[in-house]
Amino acid sequence: MIKSNVKGQRLAALFLLGNALFNFPLLTLFNQPSTVAGIPLLYFYVFAAWGLLIALLAFVVEKK
Repeated sequence: MIKSNVKGQRLAALFLLGNALFNFPLLTLFNQPSTVAGIPLLYFYVFAAWGLLIALLAFVVEKK
């Protein structure tokens, strides 16, 4: 019972992290006319943050 509660709390924290990463003030910081390896900075940030959230979600869900 306690492990599912901890897992639920971690998933809620990931939800809040995702909201913070994709919210207005943080997105405007990366809306610059520069590129990273030929990719616009905003697109690079969005896909990197998205990949990070997926990796963290998989870690939390698959952890025993």
